[in-house]
Amino acid sequence: MKSYLISDPNYFSNNPEEFKKKLKEVLKNHKIDFACFRDKSSQNIEELANIFLQTCKKFKVKNVLINSNITLAITLKFDGVHLNSQQFDKIKSAKKSNLLTIISCHTLKELENAMQENIDFVTYSPIFDTPNKGEAKGTEKLKEAIKSFPNLKIIALGGIITNEQIQEIEEANAYGFASIRYFI
Repeated sequence: MKSYLISDPNYFSNNPEEFKKKLKEVLKNHKIDFACFRDKSSQNIEELANIFLQTCKKFKVKNVLINSNITLAITLKFDGVHLNSQQFDKIKSAKKSNLLTIISCHTLKELENAMQENIDFVTYSPIFDTPNKGEAKGTEKLKEAIKSFPNLKIIALGGIITNEQIQEIEEANAYGFASIRYFI
């Protein structure tokens, strides 16, 4: 099962030196298959994104993405982009730019739309309780989504902080799991 690290300034800092130090610590302690730079608030996003990309590459993370920003993904030469659920109209543009493309999905309808757009991967969330993200779906709904869309690579997201939760996700046959807090 694939592991997907998502950064957040609340846990990583927006101070470049602190950010790099924290990221290195995470990458030393975990095997990461996908990593996404996600920061919606810092004033120095481009600088932090570049640090994230270069550090992940040094640690041989194969799929380094940036959240939502196709232009910055292209400019800094990220491997891909993780689009939010309001960006279905950006999938074609991202794929045309040869970016690995992931989109956030929260409903079966969104999963269907993602499949029709020939998306590379989706995150499906929230699986477990997560602050400010609505009602948790649980692993039964995750299993239902996986069964309904067997050709989609579904990465479980939301409230994943324990090894027991990861085990449940693996038993549901998810392609992978994504988290911010698990890796901290």
